Amino acid sequence: MAEAGVIIIGAGVVGLSAAIVAQARGLSVTVLDREGPAAGASAGNAGAFAFTDILPLASPGILKKAPKWLLDPLGPLSVPPGYALQIAPWMFRFWRACSPTRVAHSTTAQTALMDLSKAELEPFLRQTGTMPMLRKDGNLQVYEGEAELKASLPGWQARAEHGIEFRHLDAAGMAEIQPGLAPRFTHGTFTPGWFSISDPRLYTLALAAHFHAAGGVIERAEVTALRSLEDGVEVVTADGGMRRAAKVVLAAGAFSQRIARTIGENIPLETERGYNTTLPADAFDLRTQVTFGGHGFVVTRLSTGIRVGGAVELGGLQRAPNFRRSEAMLKKAQAFLPGLKPGGGVQWMGFRPSLPDSLPAIGYARATPRVVHAFGHGHLGLTQSAGTARIVADLLTGKAPAIDIAPFSPQRF
Repeated sequence: MAEAGVIIIGAGVVGLSAAIVAQARGLSVTVLDREGPAAGASAGNAGAFAFTDILPLASPGILKKAPKWLLDPLGPLSVPPGYALQIAPWMFRFWRACSPTRVAHSTTAQTALMDLSKAELEPFLRQTGTMPMLRKDGNLQVYEGEAELKASLPGWQARAEHGIEFRHLDAAGMAEIQPGLAPRFTHGTFTPGWFSISDPRLYTLALAAHFHAAGGVIERAEVTALRSLEDGVEVVTADGGMRRAAKVVLAAGAFSQRIARTIGENIPLETERGYNTTLPADAFDLRTQVTFGGHGFVVTRLSTGIRVGGAVELGGLQRAPNFRRSEAMLKKAQAFLPGLKPGGGVQWMGFRPSLPDSLPAIGYARATPRVVHAFGHGHLGLTQSAGTARIVADLLTGKAPAIDIAPFSPQRF
């Protein structure tokens, strides 16, 4: 049986960030992934370090919007009819997480993880030689009328209470930041503290290269089970292979639940299937990321093109992609940004791991402290990757984490 010091399952941005920080602390680290680095959501996300996005998806506001959205099969939130019964227990937990008390609890916890992640990000980028990939272009949230702006104000008040900078704008103010918006958008809110990466796939691949150059090992292998041993962890792979590690980090994104179940965890992880279309770089003169919150998608400028994507389809891991969702978002983007050239795009669908209260699972496994969970970040995997990596390295080396991680306990459900 092959042996390793630490095995990290998952070569996405969270797993590789954790591998690099653990490696820097002197640990011998091997990363296993079913497809290889940057094969999942780490490649197709919007590229944002959304540190100002402290409000959980589970909230009273989403409950008001959800019935209307769910009636539109191509809208911002959908559940395929054939999946509705399977997801019902998760939806019930999501509904419970929308109570004001729980939202306040989740917001406080999310803010702490955001603050840590922001503090860790630039030192991590310098360490890995990826600092030139960082952008600080901000984010513009746009509204169709004053009523939509007013409906958003409680969320902005919550951000203000946590020290987040923003400013509300009229149409003229928006045009100074981002020309070319359709006249239907009369108000907006700009958050200058919104960072992004030039391309999330290239960034994740750069992390893999840095880890490998420092002596780390990345292997393609599908992990199917974990077994707790008296002095380590046995890692079972789909080809029948078995490896032994002193410690294991489970950071396999949407596939983590299957593996966690093999060591006795019942974590209600669901899959948000995200869609996007990446257009050529000259498709539009985009100067900041633009969020069309009422329609559930964003438009982002990457070094590799203009990405139109977002929305939430709660549909599990097995269903075929429904690229009509990508087409619907692109059609809306054309109407909202009249100068957008829609040709030459590449469509993508990926799995975002989501827990009902919008907080990730970070902490020791119930069965053994030799297994550390680090998954379930939903839309915020890239954003929270550096902070999560710091916490994981602390747990692996027996140090007290920099923040209270009780709210992120994998056993909280």
